[in-house]
Amino acid sequence: MSLEITTAPDVSTFERHGYLFGHPIAHSMSPLLHQTVYDNMGLNWSQIPLDSTDMNMFLSLIQHPSFYGASVTMPHKVAILKHLDGLTPEGRDVGAVNTLFIREDSNGKRLFMGTNTDVIGIRESFLRNASPESFQNRPALVIGGGGAARSAVYALRTWLNVGTIYLVNRDASEVQAVLDECTARGYGDSLVHVATEAQAEQLEGAGAIVACVPNFTPKTPEEQEARKVLEVFLQRKSHKGAILEMCYHPVPYTEIAEISRLAGWKVILGTEALIYQGLEQDRYWTGKETAELPAKQVQEVIAAKLSEAKL
Repeated sequence: MSLEITTAPDVSTFERHGYLFGHPIAHSMSPLLHQTVYDNMGLNWSQIPLDSTDMNMFLSLIQHPSFYGASVTMPHKVAILKHLDGLTPEGRDVGAVNTLFIREDSNGKRLFMGTNTDVIGIRESFLRNASPESFQNRPALVIGGGGAARSAVYALRTWLNVGTIYLVNRDASEVQAVLDECTARGYGDSLVHVATEAQAEQLEGAGAIVACVPNFTPKTPEEQEARKVLEVFLQRKSHKGAILEMCYHPVPYTEIAEISRLAGWKVILGTEALIYQGLEQDRYWTGKETAELPAKQVQEVIAAKLSEAKL
């Protein structure tokens, strides 16, 4: 069922405005993150939540002269592609866009551009929280079969200097889709579907793991087998690396995070990826370099919000 926008949001009180466009988005910390950036930079800007599946209305709203860009989330990350004037390499190669930004051509015409900053969030989570020697030149592991898994493969292969990338998921057809798409886009080298516990036991240990699945206790045989595969890699005594747990809602500390911690791995919470992908978005929107943005204040605000959720 489509969720249409009946009235346009009031943007008259802001010098510039953007949107968080997706459904459902009630739990998203994106508007809070970006408002923290703008308030600390003295900008009268705001990102307005647009909980909707109404693509036509969104395309109409972004024509407003004070529109600066948008965070685009599910279910629009792929659907938005055909409406854009251009893509960055990240947006093109991942095949999904989470960020819309504006550029002008030589005649001053506004161009609607797309990029994928999820890959930057994953990259920075490892570079800022784990020692490179713990994951470089070692196999990596990605759990999941959706868009976040594709972003993880891209980030690991493009920037983090890992070897073979193992793919683990309860649904083999989803893994095959990831393999096919990554190969078609030029970064599918050395991807291996690890389907069973027995197969995992024969493989070299991983240094970086990215978990891109919801927080749940495995129930079906397929879910249980996927969890056993993960546990084989976590329990290896020869090397302990770093795991990024992308799931942070409703709580950032998941079952996977807990079993990883107990196994001696460095656990990086998904809020790290959230923060650095968000700061990368503001780099596109404000024109400021990431180092000029108030990262510390954003981290404090997000941490406070998470503390609230635990109460």
